[in-house]
Amino acid sequence: MKTIALIPARLESERFPNKLLKKINGIPIILKTYRSALKTNLFDEVYVVSGNDEIIDTIKAEGGLVFKSLKKHDSGTDRIAEAAVNIDHGIVVNLQGDEPFINKEAISSLINSFNDPTVKIASLMTKFNSLDEIKNPNNVKVIVDKESNAIYFSRLPIPYNSKKIEIYNRHIGVYAFLKNALIDFASLERSNLEVIESLEGIRIIENSKKIRMISTSFHGISIDTPEDLIKAEKFSSQND
Repeated sequence: MKTIALIPARLESERFPNKLLKKINGIPIILKTYRSALKTNLFDEVYVVSGNDEIIDTIKAEGGLVFKSLKKHDSGTDRIAEAAVNIDHGIVVNLQGDEPFINKEAISSLINSFNDPTVKIASLMTKFNSLDEIKNPNNVKVIVDKESNAIYFSRLPIPYNSKKIEIYNRHIGVYAFLKNALIDFASLERSNLEVIESLEGIRIIENSKKIRMISTSFHGISIDTPEDLIKAEKFSSQND
């Protein structure tokens, strides 16, 4: 089955405007993410999907594949769905443009989850390292059922008031979809809880669809603030 990566990218971040063009050791974040996706050798094709000409031009200068968004979208998943309609594939992995340190083993496990014919949508989760991480609303929490399907995502600590760090699951915002499941997602109206939490995965759950959560030891670095960028530069200097 043909597997592609689609990287949604925009410059209008409220917490950190223009962050995808900020540089990590001289390389724009979006370009570093694109290169990391190619380096995994897991994808038949990798596209950056954006409505911003600056991002499109950055990837084109690299000789990369791009899809120019023609609509305004409420989420990154809605953005890649526009592109997915026009690209031949069976499985699409939605890689976050602000998470440039992609782990091949974790993404491979995500793709392999579709060997189970009941899986239509999958995502990644890991464990937390500290209570401070759990309290941080930028770190999304997820609870799952006995089959590791997501029950709910939240920016608040769920379950409530547990003193055991290992109880909590941190959602890593990488989704994978069968093509039809992604197109179906984009046809659904945004749910009230999705808007409140600002988490598009809730739309899937509120429409009685399943997200298979795949456990990984990989944590990643999501660049949401200027402070995160400093951490990313340090990590890159030590690991690249």
